[in-house]
Amino acid sequence: MKLKKMSMTVQIMISMVIGVIVGVLSEGEITGIKLLGDIFLRLIQMSIVLLVMGQIIEAVGSLNRKELSRRGAKTISIFLGSSFLAALFGIFMGVLLKPGNVSNLSSLTNGVDIDTSNIGSVSDTVLRFFSKNIIQSMAEGDIAQIIIFAVLFGVALSYVRMEQDNDKVIGLIREFNKIILKLVLIIMKIAPIGIFSLIVSTIGKLGIGVILPLLKYLEVYGIGTLIYLIAFTVFVSVYCKINIIKIIKGMLQMSIVALATTSSAITLPTEMKDAKEKLGISERISKFVLPLGMTLNSNGAAMHMAITIVTIAQIYGVNYSTGQYFYIAALSTLVSLSNAVVPGAGLVSMAIIIPQMGLPIEAIAVFAGVEWFVGMLRTILNVDSDVFTALIVAKSENEIDYGVYR
Repeated sequence: MKLKKMSMTVQIMISMVIGVIVGVLSEGEITGIKLLGDIFLRLIQMSIVLLVMGQIIEAVGSLNRKELSRRGAKTISIFLGSSFLAALFGIFMGVLLKPGNVSNLSSLTNGVDIDTSNIGSVSDTVLRFFSKNIIQSMAEGDIAQIIIFAVLFGVALSYVRMEQDNDKVIGLIREFNKIILKLVLIIMKIAPIGIFSLIVSTIGKLGIGVILPLLKYLEVYGIGTLIYLIAFTVFVSVYCKINIIKIIKGMLQMSIVALATTSSAITLPTEMKDAKEKLGISERISKFVLPLGMTLNSNGAAMHMAITIVTIAQIYGVNYSTGQYFYIAALSTLVSLSNAVVPGAGLVSMAIIIPQMGLPIEAIAVFAGVEWFVGMLRTILNVDSDVFTALIVAKSENEIDYGVYR
């Protein structure tokens, strides 16, 4: 009963600690245990295509005419633009501070086949976003093409739904998504066992030194999040002509809730209340932008995936070109659109993006133990960027009540 009351993140952290201890004590003598971890990873990968397509089609297809209008286009453009910039900044921080460059991890690449040849040039990268056969893209798991198709399908569905005033199709998709999410939830119940198995195998084979990149990884991600939040706050302060200290005070409570709960959904009520009462954002804007942002805006998730990819690439000695770094940023932005609202969503997102960059999916095991700390940083950046977007949109629509600041 006590185990059931623990959050999935806590269970994963405990399983990683126990896995490290068992791995150190076993010194590689426990054989065959990695099979359980491999099965867990395959079960996650099995559901990814349907999970991503369903989530994005439902989110975009549910938009009404007003949401697809000028205000909606403006809001979604800010969401995508800020997430892309967050991912780019994450890549910059990773390349600059090199969290994956730890000298005693050279043994990690032994026997691992790394193939990044299919990423291609800049023009190939741009072309790769567009599928010539979506069924083939689904079969090959090309997530960029799948997401682009899902967005376009969602837009078309939204127009047809509005023209025919019929919600039957979106209703079916919503019910289908519930089934897929339930399937992922069932799979995630064995996540502690899967992570334990992978950690025991990894630590037993390579030693405790494999955990060392996590400390610098968290430090780099934390610094990146702080700098990005400061820059975004300054921009909003200048654009909206609001004292920066007053913005920080108005967002303090929701930021604390985001850090404590690591959940954008749980933070939303506090976020909407404070957006109106402390930041002066009109109810019309806050009710539209903030719930939509919880689904379509994930600056924190985009930065998290970008930094993680760069870190893993450095661990395995993989070097990417400038064009490929832009591809990582774009892919991180797109994958952040489908960031599932399930326990351990960070693990699911990494399972989506890591194989796309030619890196071994087993690397997830090394980062699973810090998911709770990563979740704190990811959530505060997600939540605060939603509010920043609402402030920008409200300013452009003359919907900020400056009286609350006086």
